[in-house]
Amino acid sequence: MSDKKLWGGRFTKSTNAAVDDFNSSIRFDQRLYYFDIMGSIAHAEMLGKQNIISSEDAEKIVNGLNEVMKDIENGTAEFDISAEDIHMNVEKLLTERIGEPAKKLHTARSRNDQVAVDSKMYTKDIAGKIKKQLVELIAVFTKIAQENLYTIMPGYTHMQKAQPVTLAFHMMAYVEMFKRDIHRIENTIENCSQMPLGSGALAGVTYNIDRDYTAKKLGFAEPTLNAMDSVSDRDFVLDFIYSASVVMMHLSRFSEEVILWSTDEFGFIVLDDAYSTGSSIMPQKKNPDVAELIRGKTGRVYGDLMGTLAMMKGLPLAYNKDMQEDKESLFDAYDTVSSCIFMFTKMIETAKFNKDNMAQGAEGGYTNATDVADYLAKKGVPFRSAHEIVGKLVLFCIENNITLSQVSMEQYKQISEHFAEDIYEAINTVNCAKQRKSYGGPAPESVQKMIDATEKYLEGLK
Repeated sequence: MSDKKLWGGRFTKSTNAAVDDFNSSIRFDQRLYYFDIMGSIAHAEMLGKQNIISSEDAEKIVNGLNEVMKDIENGTAEFDISAEDIHMNVEKLLTERIGEPAKKLHTARSRNDQVAVDSKMYTKDIAGKIKKQLVELIAVFTKIAQENLYTIMPGYTHMQKAQPVTLAFHMMAYVEMFKRDIHRIENTIENCSQMPLGSGALAGVTYNIDRDYTAKKLGFAEPTLNAMDSVSDRDFVLDFIYSASVVMMHLSRFSEEVILWSTDEFGFIVLDDAYSTGSSIMPQKKNPDVAELIRGKTGRVYGDLMGTLAMMKGLPLAYNKDMQEDKESLFDAYDTVSSCIFMFTKMIETAKFNKDNMAQGAEGGYTNATDVADYLAKKGVPFRSAHEIVGKLVLFCIENNITLSQVSMEQYKQISEHFAEDIYEAINTVNCAKQRKSYGGPAPESVQKMIDATEKYLEGLK
């Protein structure tokens, strides 16, 4: 291919080959081809409608762009590194196909507003895909919760056993996180609703363009208001990567629990063989590599966010070449979070929960101690006094290596006269969870309300 640049009229010598390679982004931004061509088609149609170019030339450009699209999709198009990026490569391919009319496509347009509109359309598209994946993940969690309304397990604070809860309650806690993730993703989509095309390099154009027309053609709500901001804005990229980072944080938190729960010490969960790996030397091993990789890849997406923030922080208005660096971070964040959601969904969907071990775990660690304090408070003992009494009771149990349910009635009476035979029913871990009927609590009827509300929420997203 010729190394003549589409912008080369002002230059007297060719660009150094190493500079071509350093400057080029076609290796990674070629994935924007669909959005670049769709933006160009809308732009060409607008130019023809406004009589900025002839309708005949506009039609030739549109037909040529559709053919270029086919060539790219069937793998016959050859990208040229000297053409720098996807925008110039598409124009170069178009010129090779239709000749002189192709040179009119860039009328009333700059690569600055071109890359901005491509990036916004791409970001809006991938945000929608992540939203769909999160919906599928929530559906899996909700199904597991529905099946485990009465599966007792220990809840933790400070990684110390705290109170008896249910697996359903635990799963629905993550559902709330993922619902907030969807809200953030929806905000990202909303922040991609204004179209920058028509802003030119930074100060608009001198032609009688119709930005409302192109905005509607490309699925935007309206054109952007300020041309200078339009070409220098990458907030929507940061919005997406931040949203992806929070999704990864939530996946990583549960991955950490999966890793702990699958240990012999916990034994709460057994991962399916299809989503586990073995050891090259220890034949007994079954490693939670999927969960570990998700936990590790979270830092990678954080790096995409921090790198993009650092890249943007010192840029004066308007466009600067630095902003080319947002693409690899955006693409990597999407690829990573998308693959992690997919793998996590499959991993948790196929896992088996050891209900007996979970119930046994809830029996240890005096998780029902708060219920003893509540029992006394309901008998008229001030809660602070009840708290002190139960603290002494737990110390007695520790010293004698017994659980609260193994304390005899005589021993209970020695600690407080308010204890009666009904204390044993009150400290049954199943009852402890069932009695927490307050809105948002782990009682089965309370969790059922969460499930019903979530199913209604998911239905509203369709």
